[in-house]
Amino acid sequence: MFLLSLIENLNFLNMSLIVSISGIRGTIGGEQGNNLTPVEVMRFSASYAMWVRENSKKDKPKIVIGRDARISGEMIARIVHGALMSLGCEVIDIGLATTPTTEIAVIHELADGGIIITASHNPMEWNALKLLNSQGEFIDQNDIEKILDFYDSFEKLAFNDVESLGILLDGIDYVYKHVDLIAALDLVDVESIRDKKFTVAVDCINSVGALAIPVLLKKLGVEKIIELNCVPNGRFAHTPEPLEQNLTELMNIVRQKGADVGFAVDPDVDRLAIISEDGSYFGEEYTLVAVADYVLQHNPGGTVSNLSSSRALRDVTQKYGQQYHASAVGELNVVKKMKEVSAVIGGEGNGGVIYPALHYGRDALVGIGLFLSYMARSGMKPSQIRKLYTDYHMAKKKAPLKGIQFHDILDRIIGHYKEKAEINTTDGLKLDFDDGWVHIRKSNTEPIVRVYSEAHTQQRANELADEIIDKFFNH
Repeated sequence: MFLLSLIENLNFLNMSLIVSISGIRGTIGGEQGNNLTPVEVMRFSASYAMWVRENSKKDKPKIVIGRDARISGEMIARIVHGALMSLGCEVIDIGLATTPTTEIAVIHELADGGIIITASHNPMEWNALKLLNSQGEFIDQNDIEKILDFYDSFEKLAFNDVESLGILLDGIDYVYKHVDLIAALDLVDVESIRDKKFTVAVDCINSVGALAIPVLLKKLGVEKIIELNCVPNGRFAHTPEPLEQNLTELMNIVRQKGADVGFAVDPDVDRLAIISEDGSYFGEEYTLVAVADYVLQHNPGGTVSNLSSSRALRDVTQKYGQQYHASAVGELNVVKKMKEVSAVIGGEGNGGVIYPALHYGRDALVGIGLFLSYMARSGMKPSQIRKLYTDYHMAKKKAPLKGIQFHDILDRIIGHYKEKAEINTTDGLKLDFDDGWVHIRKSNTEPIVRVYSEAHTQQRANELADEIIDKFFNH
């Protein structure tokens, strides 16, 4: 199984088609098998439909489709519609919608699954199919492998006859339902936010955040909204990952216009970056930390983040006498651990907030609602909130595999550090030292190895990551 081997070993650096628990992701155009072509979209969509049919008791399984504003989105959506309908599925298309909005729609439609057409933070030449189960959550590795079984036997697939084709329905505008659900949460304090008469600047990166974030801010009673890159045309004004180096325009606007806070998201709005009132970058790792701090003040309980996330969440959790838990990287793994330990808040250090009181999915919109409520209730500015937390520094680096087996490299690293660090092999390899940590793992979204590290100084974090790359990958 070619594609299954691609899951297990992302050594195909010349290819732009990646299959993982994060979806089927690739560049648009080019040759079949190497890119996300119409043929691949058709085959994967049909294979997913077969998996849904196998797991549904309905004559016509119901599948929700949502997409971000990428230029290729409409083309892919039409192919997905046809593939699902050809196998007897009822397709509910909610159109342009954030990833968390689509997840909520699956739940509220009592659907059997969902497909989100988005490549998240990847550049605009990329797109992807993110596959959901009936709980509006990402499907797991076992289910991906079952779908790939259907993919491999595609030539034997029997499509439905004309009397048993599926249907296509337009869904309601779930943006407003999503926003209403956020505003109704106990810890989202609309009255306090309105009383503060906040000015908020937002960078929606020319995608579906432009359709959701202004609506949310108005619902929450924000007095003035400064919009940046809020035309959802899919032509991203800057590199779409919401990192400090990509948000200089927003940082300048917050400072120059006197905004109380700035928010930036990625194209599908499951990651949230915060800009403080002085124009400084709050830190993507500290989005979850601050929101968790606020939640734990009012609702004590356990927290979860992945192994590549900052120790700062552990520190905040322990401050309230609660237990912190670490999971493997990936939203699916974080959600699984959150359910296992009944966590009240969790997520990933890339700005992904998962608040189970709303739903089990990374959601920048609920992150905005909770952070504004924290500001309003505490009377603190973002820069003051940020100073509450231990100052950790991270290095997030990449390394190519260059044809070397990943597990062989991990064995060599373990052999070198087994007497010097605490070893964790839950997801790749994590080395915990007294003064920091390093996490080495294959990416779910790119054909590379990620080497993340954290320490009390940026210099030490860089040293930890560089030592691993130089000793084990640059040969």
